[in-house]
Amino acid sequence: MEFSVSKSALLKELALTQGVVEKKTTIPILSNLLVEAEGSTLRISATDLDLGVLCGCPAKVKKEGSGTIPAKRLLEIVRSLPEAEIHFKALENHWVQVNCERSSFKLVGMAKDNFPTLPEVPPALASLPAGVYSAMIQKTIFAISSEESRYTLNGALLLLKPDSVTMVATDGHRLALIERQVEVQGLKNELRVLIPKKAMGELLRLLAEGDEARAVQLSKDESHLFFSLGEHVLISRMLTGQFPNYEAVLPKDNKRVVELNKEQTAQAIRRVALLADERSRAVRLQFDKDHMEIFSSSGEYGEAHEVLDASYQDDPLQIGFNYQYLLDFLSVLGESGKVRLELKDEQSAGQLGPAEQGAYRYRYVVMPMRI
Repeated sequence: MEFSVSKSALLKELALTQGVVEKKTTIPILSNLLVEAEGSTLRISATDLDLGVLCGCPAKVKKEGSGTIPAKRLLEIVRSLPEAEIHFKALENHWVQVNCERSSFKLVGMAKDNFPTLPEVPPALASLPAGVYSAMIQKTIFAISSEESRYTLNGALLLLKPDSVTMVATDGHRLALIERQVEVQGLKNELRVLIPKKAMGELLRLLAEGDEARAVQLSKDESHLFFSLGEHVLISRMLTGQFPNYEAVLPKDNKRVVELNKEQTAQAIRRVALLADERSRAVRLQFDKDHMEIFSSSGEYGEAHEVLDASYQDDPLQIGFNYQYLLDFLSVLGESGKVRLELKDEQSAGQLGPAEQGAYRYRYVVMPMRI
């Protein structure tokens, strides 16, 4: 194997593989990349057995072939090199020589036969613009459970219909739901898949490269999901099991409505949270005509209190929430200046969303806390 490739093209591809490469050295081959030079293309594969990524870039191939190279060291070397062409050559005993201008490196590779075979990409079932996936992941990924025991909550539910797409995530204490009416190309019937949290994070990284209008092809086999964007493919093990009936959780009678300024509310919650109890992270919101008061207290630190203007006209009400859950939501709202909070009573879940819904309908449901 012998080929040359430009630094900028290679660096871009290597960056996409780093989140997938196995960091622990329990299976040493997984900390390597499989590189394959063929025709006028360099193909790069990485996997940690749960996730896999396939990417590639143009290359001047002098001698076709393949081999494995340590992923982290290769990235560090390429990053450090000048903006020039990099020359790779396979040596004996799986070693690989890397030359660039006056710099030369020899890396210890491993037998390519030990590298796991990644599954073949099946035909696409549905196609959606990259921007739709990005928006939906950003608005839901933070609500996914990190408790490994709650296996089906360790990812988000993607529900595709021929004319709409929905993504839902919950950890049992809060739920993020985003919907959009959009034609899903190629889809004949309803499709429900559970996407693991790590796969969503890597997909976001992949989608950040390039145009939001570019089509992402979704396909699946019995145990894997495949997201294809041009030359790039992300492969993820599918979560199995039954996602909770999220529609049953959505509040029905939240008649008390408050409109708040997003930025002012986020800043006030951050200030008051400085003296909140570190374990419970509880803050108390108290609503009365045209204003909202935020309280926190802890035996260790003291108390904090702030008053904000709010368009509220109902009977007085006080309710407790985990302040981190509120801040997580406010931080992903983007340009929206106003937030709408719908409440029923102090024991029932609150529902938040942007005051003006655009192309996406976004709802965030938070269970209250006893305070």
